[in-house]
Amino acid sequence: MSEQRHVPEREARFTRLYEATYADLLRFIQRRVHPTHAEDVAADAFLVAWRRLEDLPEQTGDARAWLYGIARGVILNTVRGADRQRALRVRLAAAPAAAANDLDTEVIAHQLDLARGWQRLSDVHQEALALSVFEGLTAPQAARVLNISPVAFRLRLSKARRALKLHAGNLPPSNTAPASLPEGITS
Repeated sequence: MSEQRHVPEREARFTRLYEATYADLLRFIQRRVHPTHAEDVAADAFLVAWRRLEDLPEQTGDARAWLYGIARGVILNTVRGADRQRALRVRLAAAPAAAANDLDTEVIAHQLDLARGWQRLSDVHQEALALSVFEGLTAPQAARVLNISPVAFRLRLSKARRALKLHAGNLPPSNTAPASLPEGITS
């Protein structure tokens, strides 16, 4: 019975926080990110706030500052994620050039197709392939990273592989993948 009372109290507390701070938080975020991303960052910040509601300061001004800190962390995580994606794109695009001396022209052409295909993938597909191929994670491990089920990850990975094949166009058949390509990228 006390849990039933606890949930409405928690929801009421969160609702009061949201109503008192949303507009200010959104303006804070809009000054720091592209306007098209501001509401997403605010949503993520409020999600974290919901999860950590027991840490919420009592005073509205303190609560607003607490939310600003959460939003700043969300923004920094987003920037770090984007930086990792750019670094991965650069590594993938640079791989064919670095290996050019050791490979024949057909393999180099396949790697360039792969690099171009990678750049055309959505961030979701890139992340699925990166977790599987570059990080070497199993489906259950990668699913934990993404907070989804292993079945959902396998489906996402399958779609990502198909998209890469489609975008790359001229990838070699699965049984003749160049030795320098990570295993599984063409299957």
